[in-house]
Order: sequence, then structure tokens, then C-alpha cells
Amino acid sequence: MKFVATEKAPKAIGPYSQGVIANGFLYTAGQVSLDPATMNLVEGDVKAQTERVMQNLDAVLKEAGTSFSKVVKTTCFLADMADFAAFNEVYAKWFGDHRPARSTVAVKTLPKNALVEVDLVALV
Repeated sequence: MKFVATEKAPKAIGPYSQGVIANGFLYTAGQVSLDPATMNLVEGDVKAQTERVMQNLDAVLKEAGTSFSKVVKTTCFLADMADFAAFNEVYAKWFGDHRPARSTVAVKTLPKNALVEVDLVALV
């Protein structure tokens, strides 16, 4: 295993890694909309928060030497399923024509009361 860490994504706020490479795959920790410079959630609606989440994931992917085009699976958590369409709009922009497998669920709360969290698995 190789642990992945970058200053361009939020530092882990618990006993975990931003990502782990094992057997040719990158497994990321869930990313919420923390700004890595301030470690505060970005202000705004689910679109603004999703944009930051995807930027954070992009930083971890790049540090691992991969990209969104190599993602095979995502797991997406929303604080409110009513935000699904708005979330999907930003999410789709980051993946373009690439369509990894995905699960999306609504949860009662997310860390720091974020509106969205995403983790992923990608080929390295």
C-alpha cells in the first residue's frame, strides 16, 4: 500500500489518509467542501459545495497520478436528496462523457454539517 497526501486537499480531520493506492487502485477518503487553505467549509449552496468537493478529489487524484477519466466508482452522500439535480449538474461537469458506477444516498448529517460528501475508487 502507498498512502497519498497533498496540501492541495484538506488535511485529514481524523485517523485516516486522503487516499490509499493498493493493487493498482486509488481509494479516496470522503471529501466534503473544506477549503484546504482554511479548513473551513465553503459558503454557499450544494453547487458551491460540490465544486469544492470535486476540486479536493481532483487534487488527490493528481497526487496519485490519475484523473477523473480513470474513476471506476463513486459514492455520493447528500444531506438532502432534494439537492440531487443541483449536485448532479456539477458532478457531471467534472466527469464529462466518462460514466463511472455510482451510489448516491441521503444521510442525516455529514461532517461539519456539509451538504455533500463524495469518495471514489480510480485506476492508477
